[in-house]
Amino acid sequence: MSHTQSSHRAARGRRRRRAERPEALRRLLPRAMVVAFLAGGTTAFIAHDKAVRLTVDGTPRTLHTFAADVDDLLADEHLDIGAHDLVAPAPGTGLNTGDEIVVRHGRPVVLTIDGQRRQVWTTADTVAGALHQLGVRAEGAILSASRSRRIEQHGMELAVRTERSVVIVADGRRHRVRTNAATVREALAETGLTLRDQDTTSVPPDSFPREGQTISVMRITGSKEVREESIPFRTVRRADAGLARGTVAVVQQGRPGVRRITYRVRTVNGVRQKPKRLHTEVVHAPRPQIVHLGTRELPTSVRGADHLAWHALAQCEARGRPNAVDASGTYGGLYQFDAATWRSLGGRGRPQDAPAREQTYRAKKLYISRGASPWPVCGRKLHG
Repeated sequence: MSHTQSSHRAARGRRRRRAERPEALRRLLPRAMVVAFLAGGTTAFIAHDKAVRLTVDGTPRTLHTFAADVDDLLADEHLDIGAHDLVAPAPGTGLNTGDEIVVRHGRPVVLTIDGQRRQVWTTADTVAGALHQLGVRAEGAILSASRSRRIEQHGMELAVRTERSVVIVADGRRHRVRTNAATVREALAETGLTLRDQDTTSVPPDSFPREGQTISVMRITGSKEVREESIPFRTVRRADAGLARGTVAVVQQGRPGVRRITYRVRTVNGVRQKPKRLHTEVVHAPRPQIVHLGTRELPTSVRGADHLAWHALAQCEARGRPNAVDASGTYGGLYQFDAATWRSLGGRGRPQDAPAREQTYRAKKLYISRGASPWPVCGRKLHG
């Protein structure tokens, strides 16, 4: 090939390469733009990603998050926060790389301290932590669970018996003791004291001993005592048309009854107490007294005897007393009737129980039938 042909070929090659360069540039430009966009997006992605430490109920883990604040992080982790839960820092606080977020869930604890029961909440996960958080003084106390026991999220029951100082007075001596006893009886046993037979304490033996409480032991001996008492009788009054008005006749004499009462007699620390009635038994029931009250109107006039000095006779026989009775108990009333004579004249009951007007009426009747002979000494008074 000649030198001239070679020169022409080289020129054509240069022209072809110059024509292809703009086309290649057009093809590379979109690719360059995509690469540049991706480079910028990566920078933004890296800028929003944060590495934080999340500790939930004592279990930590490190995670990457796009959350802007604590609320967003809790939502992303599906952590529901209740009224008794603890979150630090507080919800709504912004997040940065390296932050630590702590979540402690509240746990219900049914807490009984020295017999007083209540429900409380704690975010501690052990018994020791809960006691410290709740401010419970547990030194020397007896716990129903070990201090290292874990408190699950559903909670637990915990009983605490603190050490208390009590004074026990027994058999003339005072004992000051410190105790965790759940009952007074247990505190006595710790002191070496026991309750025998009917012995008891000033507070119920099964009650809880309180701080500073003074407990007295009462030594008791007891027996039974039986006494008999009289039961008074009642009086029954009945109207009787067969008796003159104003007459009171005892038809049935009353009789007291008898009851037997059993008492419990106790001696406390050597001092006899007031007897306590246990039961009552009626040995004999009382018999009522029955009294008849006269309702019949009697005449006061007896022909042939009205003109006599009956007042003088009554003054002589009974000093004018309608209820007079002689020393032997045989004669009674204004005119000293005996019972047989009184009944023969229509009288009922005892003459001394009849009204004065009836006694005078029946005395007049007696005079009509027998004259003044029934009154051998005072009969002369009838004629003045």
